[in-house]
Amino acid sequence: MASRYSHILTLIAAILAFVPVMGVDWLLDNYVRVRERVQLQSSLEAISERIETGAYDGIASLRKILADSPSLCTPTFIANVHQEIQRSLYLKQVVVENADGVQYCDAFGMQVSYSPLSESLAIPGHTETLAVGALAGLETPVLKVTQAFGSTRLVSAIVPIISANRSGLLSRFKPTAMVRITLTNGTPVLVAGDTSAFDRGETDFIASSVFAGELPIRIEAAVPFAMVRADYTDLDVSFTIIACIMSGAFLVLALQYVRRSKLPAFDLERAIAAGELKPYYQPVINLKTGKLAGCEMLCRWEKRNGDVVMPGQFIEYAEITGLAIPMTLGLMQQVRNDLADLCLEMPDMKVSINLFEGHFRDTTIVEDVQAIFGGSTVSFRQLVFEITERTPIGNSASAHTVIAGFHALGVRLAMDDVGTGHSNLAYMQTLGVDVIKIDRVFVDMIKSDTQAVSVLDGLIAMCRDLGTEIVAEGVETEAQALYLRSRGVVMAQGFLFAPALKVGAFKELARALNGGPRAIPLAAAAAESAITADAAA
Repeated sequence: MASRYSHILTLIAAILAFVPVMGVDWLLDNYVRVRERVQLQSSLEAISERIETGAYDGIASLRKILADSPSLCTPTFIANVHQEIQRSLYLKQVVVENADGVQYCDAFGMQVSYSPLSESLAIPGHTETLAVGALAGLETPVLKVTQAFGSTRLVSAIVPIISANRSGLLSRFKPTAMVRITLTNGTPVLVAGDTSAFDRGETDFIASSVFAGELPIRIEAAVPFAMVRADYTDLDVSFTIIACIMSGAFLVLALQYVRRSKLPAFDLERAIAAGELKPYYQPVINLKTGKLAGCEMLCRWEKRNGDVVMPGQFIEYAEITGLAIPMTLGLMQQVRNDLADLCLEMPDMKVSINLFEGHFRDTTIVEDVQAIFGGSTVSFRQLVFEITERTPIGNSASAHTVIAGFHALGVRLAMDDVGTGHSNLAYMQTLGVDVIKIDRVFVDMIKSDTQAVSVLDGLIAMCRDLGTEIVAEGVETEAQALYLRSRGVVMAQGFLFAPALKVGAFKELARALNGGPRAIPLAAAAAESAITADAAA
């Protein structure tokens, strides 16, 4: 049928169709940010490595000079200094001073013009200290690595903080980028580029920062996002074209689907309000006595034109939209009215009702059950709520509250579709399951000549270990019933006994089966004895 909500679906499809086009900028922006930040980080790490290498090279040179020189400012000392300057790629000068900064000697016999830009800071794991200053003749600041010699002398190695000038430093980055080197205490060391817009936060920047290893030095860089984004114009055009093609294809397919759709789900809310969803009852039979032990309530959609829609066509939609909760409550009210007299006549009869994962996220379901069945002839101990294994309800506090509330009322809990989904022993024990329903996929493994089904036998053994009651679903042949009964499975349901019936037919069958002692009509007792013997062997 054509849904009266088709126009709404068409609008939704049109909006969704243009999501790829609208999302191109967002996706590309994020791609650019990630890619450019990686490149920015790589450039900063290269600068950091250069600073570290220079500083530690200065430390190594200083230590070698002092180790090879018994005293300071002697020809031997000066010769050792010259040797290290020639060897090192970074060392520019060595100075001997006192604590007040008075110079005693240097590598080249001249007065060193050094202006400090920071106080001395400790280098973790080293006895040397580190300071930043300006050295005459060099455009960029230098690192001054100092070691005490005795109690009155300080020997310092001077290395440039970077090899290039400011322009060379910026050449590693995009145009309009800024680079800033500071000490970890906030003292500025070197700035390249305009930092004012970045500091004021007026423009969107891609930014990153690193520390120079254990040295108290921080390097940061930033580049305007608009400048970087402009480099991806070709990619932007390509992505937009691809997104437009995808959007067009999706829109065409979506419109065709809406036009041709015969799914009844779109009218589900109206059907619930109109009472078109009806409970059908599939008998659960005691394999030992042949009597009716209970039933499972199964939902059918009886449309106004007489068509009956099976639940597989609308249950998933009901769960997704949240309609499953009012739908289930409406069915519970019908069950109460349908089976009031039968539950009074057969106080041991169990009525199973399926719940969905959403019911266990809403603790009011316990109050709803109490309000519907409280005071009715359908007692709480006759109710069994089935939860499917295919959609686990999780381990949330609300789920445990709902389960505890059901148990407090005397309601039992059954795990449906066991062996086909997510559950395990711990999962079922945590939930407090009372009944385990073996899925028909395992029952179907039993053929007329089957002697043993290892998977099914293992599942039955697991259920026994849990101490739960077992109900086998989908029993369609006598061989299956015989096999299950020989393995100790007492309760079963399936087409061998009856399909899901309307309330009138179900009541007639229930009263006929439970009118007196009656054995289940199986082929022969000898056949069951043979299977039992084979199983024991």
